[in-house]
Amino acid sequence: MNIRILRAVDAEKYWTLRLEAFQAFPEAFATSYEEAIAKEDPIQEAKDRLEAEGSYTFGAFVDGELVGIVTLVQEMREKQRHRADIFGMFVKKNQQGLGVGKALMSEAINFARNVRGIEKLNLSVVASNEGAKKLYRNLGFKVFGLEEKALKLGDVYLDEEYMVLFL
Repeated sequence: MNIRILRAVDAEKYWTLRLEAFQAFPEAFATSYEEAIAKEDPIQEAKDRLEAEGSYTFGAFVDGELVGIVTLVQEMREKQRHRADIFGMFVKKNQQGLGVGKALMSEAINFARNVRGIEKLNLSVVASNEGAKKLYRNLGFKVFGLEEKALKLGDVYLDEEYMVLFL
């Protein structure tokens, strides 16, 4: 497995994997598959996102195939620059349970430790996603809050837990 920061040249692979994530785990993302495919120029948007200042998307590759992603975004406001958020964590179903998620998160955490000013990482996770919560707890994240009915998927409400890791 090879993990590296994705760049604009990776936008198509990144976008394809994001669409797979939205379809495979609709409860795990605020963006729906339908919203995603309705975008006017999703590849350009992905390129812009992958090159945005203070945003770092890590990709895990197995035999040249992008199988997992996670994004680290540092807050830009002066009073919040000590914070960064983890977004968009996803590992292909056929790669889950093989250490890809742990490797991606570890890479993002270690990278954050070396970014000037970042002191803590925040993330949110659907409260019923026990696998993800276990991974985050094992990496040192702690729950600091719960938002009831944070997402609505059809007629089903989903709670989100907010977690933090102090670096």
